[in-house]
Amino acid sequence: MNLVVGATGMVGTEVCRLLASTRKPVKAFVRVTSEPAKVQKLEGLGATVVKGDLRDRASLKAACEGVDTVIATASSMPFAYRPDDNTPRSTDQDGALGLIAAAREAGVQRFVYTSFPAMAASFPLQDAKRAVEERLRSSGLTYTILQPTYFTEIWLSPAVGFDPPNHKAVIYGTGDNRISWISFLDVAQFAAASLDNPTARNATIALGGPEGVSPSEVVNIFEKAGGQPFEVTHVPVEALRAQLAAATDPMQKSFAGLMLSYASATPIDMTATLKGFSLELRTVAEHARSVMAP
Repeated sequence: MNLVVGATGMVGTEVCRLLASTRKPVKAFVRVTSEPAKVQKLEGLGATVVKGDLRDRASLKAACEGVDTVIATASSMPFAYRPDDNTPRSTDQDGALGLIAAAREAGVQRFVYTSFPAMAASFPLQDAKRAVEERLRSSGLTYTILQPTYFTEIWLSPAVGFDPPNHKAVIYGTGDNRISWISFLDVAQFAAASLDNPTARNATIALGGPEGVSPSEVVNIFEKAGGQPFEVTHVPVEALRAQLAAATDPMQKSFAGLMLSYASATPIDMTATLKGFSLELRTVAEHARSVMAP
């Protein structure tokens, strides 16, 4: 049995779909407050829905019973954040640490965890991810830590200032550094494939797309796909540093840290990883064509 924690999120739902499509049994761990439509979708995929909360140890213990593998994709960011009860500290750190403990107690054999590559700045979401990775490596569980870089569907969307419908784009930094943007669909592919892949055992795997593409090049790709020029605004690195230093809210601080790291990100060489996984990755151009299609 495979337990997917964060099953109503983008990556989690796709992992459930992939596992169900290969007839692997799936438990989908969802919050009581999850959107009914998302829960119904999971049930439609054939997943067994179990309700609980990462911050509720009893519900974690119950969910892990009879489970061989845990796939943890849950996060308070970017869309589930609430300052009162769903933060990087409460969910991404304490909740994930509680899940590792519950998995050990229940005799779970394998744990697949979605994180992101180490970044230079300290901010709440990064601090949470690094703490969980450290605990998982020393837990005694067979682990796979996936570290995908910037998600195409989030970082090339209006949520962070990249607004294709209105032909506008905010670029953090100079826009000249190449970033290995990756689709959440491909992250889910790696998570599902990790279950049966010996190269993923006790491994930390940096994940990116098929090529490095600079933010400025991304704008050009979208302009070509849509046939119209974009209005581009640059946010200097100095402004991002000031924003990180001034932020007090965990989400604002984390976003500032992520944007600052975006401004200096470098490509991830996927050559060796793809030899072990044999997956075909989606390109930025493919994403642009799907977004800009009439």
